[in-house]
Amino acid sequence: MEEEEANGPAQDAPASENASQPIGVVLEIAGSGSMIAIDLQRLSECSEDEDPSVAMAGQVGSQIKIRVGNSWLLASVRNQKQDRKAGSILANIDFLGEGVEEKLTGRLHGFRRGVTRYPVPGALVFPASTPDLKQVYASDGRSAVTIGKVYPTKDIRAGIYIDAMLGKHFALLGSTGTGKSTSAALILHRICQAAPEGHIVMIDPHGEYSAAFRQTGVILDVSNLQMPYWIMNFEEHCEVLLTSHGNERQVDADILAKCLLASRTKSRLAETMGKITVDSPIPYLLSDLSNEIQNQMGKLDKATSSAPYMRIKNKLDELKGDPRYQFMFSGMLVADTMTDFIGKVFRMPSNGKPISIIDVSGVPSDITATVVAVLSRLVFDFAIWGREERTNPILLVCEEAHRYVPSEKNADGNSVGKILSRIAKEGRKYGISLGLITQRPSDLAEGVLSQCGTIISMRLNNDRDQAFVKAAMPEGARGFLDSIPALRNRECIICGEGVAIPIRVSFDNLEEAKRPASEDPSFVDLWNRTGGEEDIVNRTVQRWRSQG
Repeated sequence: MEEEEANGPAQDAPASENASQPIGVVLEIAGSGSMIAIDLQRLSECSEDEDPSVAMAGQVGSQIKIRVGNSWLLASVRNQKQDRKAGSILANIDFLGEGVEEKLTGRLHGFRRGVTRYPVPGALVFPASTPDLKQVYASDGRSAVTIGKVYPTKDIRAGIYIDAMLGKHFALLGSTGTGKSTSAALILHRICQAAPEGHIVMIDPHGEYSAAFRQTGVILDVSNLQMPYWIMNFEEHCEVLLTSHGNERQVDADILAKCLLASRTKSRLAETMGKITVDSPIPYLLSDLSNEIQNQMGKLDKATSSAPYMRIKNKLDELKGDPRYQFMFSGMLVADTMTDFIGKVFRMPSNGKPISIIDVSGVPSDITATVVAVLSRLVFDFAIWGREERTNPILLVCEEAHRYVPSEKNADGNSVGKILSRIAKEGRKYGISLGLITQRPSDLAEGVLSQCGTIISMRLNNDRDQAFVKAAMPEGARGFLDSIPALRNRECIICGEGVAIPIRVSFDNLEEAKRPASEDPSFVDLWNRTGGEEDIVNRTVQRWRSQG
């Protein structure tokens, strides 16, 4: 492990004088945190120390330690205010965990989360040094990937425990332009390196990530996805084929259910299956469905309206004839390709390419949500029906998650919201991990964010988003959260299951070839390039018209 290498030799260096002298005392104690008083004189002495951790001691977001018996208690500073009477600084702290004191050096080792013994008021407060923090952040033997450096240190590697992060879902949040896509690519590249035979499915709504995973992944878009229409369940068929609302929709749905079941039953596969339902992924011919609707319409008596039948039939004809829908509603996709399709999308076997990037940017906007719903539901159903087999965990990463799992006020009743919410609540029992990437956490369904065990938050500029993330984060990370608006680009705060304690990390640089195509264009540069505009407009109009 990289972090273990980085955590080796530096520990033998002698601790600085400042690290062994107290900087304040404990004033009062509460369950999750307490208040300390910091000596101003000592604070200014520490600020000139060569060790960046000691130099930061006492500042908001820094770590301090308190001796309790023969162990050290580690805490993070949440806020500061001046105590005019005593001439010192009062600070609230959040307890993070505790470690045993090494007898010879007085350093902390064997760190673990949680507090068993609290200090008493009057206990001395010491700065946490870099060697102390190395012990805290060192991998405890679980498989971990390193993604950057712990702030404010120069050499401590920040690691994420893969199993803990994926086992309880994770969310990556950050406003536009903070380096969110590059950070997501970095984390996924590191996971792919650690598990080259993994199974990762990424829904990419803007076509950014195909550039980043050309070498290590399979890129699927409308040109090669070939997603069979019959794989949809009844609810997804309704979303695509029904155009009516209110009472009319229920009438249309009943007709569609009847005709769809009859079409599925005609399949040779259905004859061998025994009992099938309207949801069974059995291939059927689009022409069979069309004929079935026509036949049912022919059986109507004069008093019954044929309008619902015509609505469904017209929509079906429209889908069959529109070239934009050919990746899904093509007559060529009637063969029973379900095993091949699932193997290709879920990377089973992965053949050294553990990630499939599903670029839905070319999918017509009215069925994008349904396509994402089908892919998400396949992940869930595959896990449920594969319980008898050896578990093959699948990581489903959803970019622009607020579009698919919207909060109640933005909800439109789409099946994609229901299935992703269900995966968030129940997925880990079946070995499904969900990774949500979004710039608007406040527009996400509330229950979904609270199901994410690890939250990676980059800078958030919006007050509502900041408040929303604070509500979802665990108590001990509150001091860190106040610095969310002050984070630089490509810096983040990670807290939850995937890390030993909440940390602030500056991400590693990612090689050019592994970066997503999400760079902001330079207006001035591009506007100063001239020539060939007529040809550009001609070619664009040509592509626009052919919808290719």
